[in-house]
Amino acid sequence: MKRFKKLLFIFLGVLGGLSLNAQDLHFSQFYLSPLNLNPALTGVMNCNIRLVGNYRNQWASVLKSNAYNTYSVSYDQRIPVGRYDYFGIGASFWGDKAGELAFATLQGRLSLSYAKKMGGYRRKAHYLVVGGEVGVSQRSIDFIKARWPNQHNGEGQWIDIDPQEGGLALENFLFADIGAGLLWFTVFDSDNNFFMGAAYQHLNRANQSFYDQEFEPLYSKFTLHAGGELMMSDRVGLVPGLITMLQGPSFELNTGTSLKFLLGKTRRVQQAFQLGAWARISNHFEKAMTFDAVILSARFDYQDFTLGFSYDVNVSSLRPASNGNGAFEFALVYKICGPEKRNVYCPNF
Repeated sequence: MKRFKKLLFIFLGVLGGLSLNAQDLHFSQFYLSPLNLNPALTGVMNCNIRLVGNYRNQWASVLKSNAYNTYSVSYDQRIPVGRYDYFGIGASFWGDKAGELAFATLQGRLSLSYAKKMGGYRRKAHYLVVGGEVGVSQRSIDFIKARWPNQHNGEGQWIDIDPQEGGLALENFLFADIGAGLLWFTVFDSDNNFFMGAAYQHLNRANQSFYDQEFEPLYSKFTLHAGGELMMSDRVGLVPGLITMLQGPSFELNTGTSLKFLLGKTRRVQQAFQLGAWARISNHFEKAMTFDAVILSARFDYQDFTLGFSYDVNVSSLRPASNGNGAFEFALVYKICGPEKRNVYCPNF
């Protein structure tokens, strides 16, 4: 049974090393999943209400029907405080399932933020936003589907091992989760802005062990991100972005830019199209940094709707098995502005 435990820990460690999915949800289009990126982004928008949906499928070329699948939905709203400041309130739900053992996480979360104007006026203002979040998560795994070398009898048959032996009593468990974040953004006008933020999630480092009387804390995650919009002409602009995530031994950096084409802009209708290229750099099994993927993205904005698509081209050491196939993602955002917009511009998430 000790050997069984050791092999199980090795398996879970490898699963975590393949992707941050094993610890946290992970989207290449991080800029279209604001509440998952930083709780301080709650309510940061140019309308009153925002609805967001995301879906990601990863490693289907290698794992087939056991590919990693991640989905997320969120709702957030901002509430005016005085003339320029506001509260943001939000709720999100996400799920992630990985591999043949169906290692899965489900989380429901509430977030709150407060945005304080630090200077300027509507067309050129500086804001500091403070946010926090609290959630409840469930982790689960199907141990019955596990197969270990000591189960094989050498004659083509498998011997069943009872996962309940030796104290392995949990196939799912619940835990609380707490996070906080900061955001600074500067708007120069309705089309040009800059922002940078930081988030510190899993502050309580909840126990992740499936074993009785053992403690395996969830690593806290520290995220730094920055970006903005810069119009180079009346119709063409750049939308650069960067995100760095540190979680235990895992490190990841995504950076790149999109080229924005403004198709039309009137008082009632706004249309824009974006094409982007991004690079992901990460470490693998405590090795030095490696170039993991090239991310190609597209985004279309039509008035209050946003549709995003991205595809990860795998360039890591897994390329011979994946044939370069990594992951694809969809994102859908709908904003409800109501009869009156607030007297402040915000970055477009």
